[in-house]
Amino acid sequence: MLHPFRELVHALTPRYGASEAAAIARIVLEDVFHARTIADFELPAESAPLWHALVARLEAGEPVQYVLGQADFFGLKFRVDSRVLIPRQETEELVALALKLLRRHTNPTVLDIGTGSGCIAITIKKKLPGARVFAVDVSADALAVAADNARNLQAAVCFEQGNILNPAFEFAAGALDLVVSNPPYIPYSEAALMPDHVKLHEPELALFVPEADPLCFYRRIGAWAADRLKPGGWLLFEINEFRAEGVADILRRLGYAQVEILPDLSGAPRMVRGCAARSFAVREAKK
Repeated sequence: MLHPFRELVHALTPRYGASEAAAIARIVLEDVFHARTIADFELPAESAPLWHALVARLEAGEPVQYVLGQADFFGLKFRVDSRVLIPRQETEELVALALKLLRRHTNPTVLDIGTGSGCIAITIKKKLPGARVFAVDVSADALAVAADNARNLQAAVCFEQGNILNPAFEFAAGALDLVVSNPPYIPYSEAALMPDHVKLHEPELALFVPEADPLCFYRRIGAWAADRLKPGGWLLFEINEFRAEGVADILRRLGYAQVEILPDLSGAPRMVRGCAARSFAVREAKK
């Protein structure tokens, strides 16, 4: 009989530190081996091959969510692999804000740009069943994961492949109540600051932006959404905490009202929101 909790914490502490190593060990024992009491759980001998395979992947730095093939997000379980970013707590806060902004709408229309695993779009649909939710991503591989999650979680989300930098997808003027996006926002120069288990395993396409224009996605999405949001509709971004003022300034220059930088639970600037002004709809009507 094995005593896996202490073994796995010991193995992972050099890479993650004791606290995170313990959290990972707990996830593995609860999700894979259905342990009820972690410290006293003993692994049956017949489970040893699976255990050793999991430990080897985790020791090599592969994120636990990819090893297990799933991630918890907003009380839901999403299937994830190396084709998509791992859903994070900060993005749960983005969804919570989106739901707050939509709380007065009976049947809102929502677009998630850069959907990845589909965690934002699917969670909004699950929490607001009357919403019409659309989601786009440039990656066909990511969309396959998102569509699989939507089927598994029984969420009717409309997915489409598209690149916001050169969009072929289209919505009518004033069609959307909310545009939400967690776009790539890490310049390559900051890669050295990232842990290996992120930069060596998660998809580069979803992480990094051109060094010369690290705010390109915010600028393009902000301009595109301006004419397609209803007057009083919201644009909501997750951001690089070091470029919060830059994103907010983009929205102000584009004419958004009530532009605000909002912190995550740790106090770091993590979200920017802006409200579509009525002038956008007027401008569209005059075209």
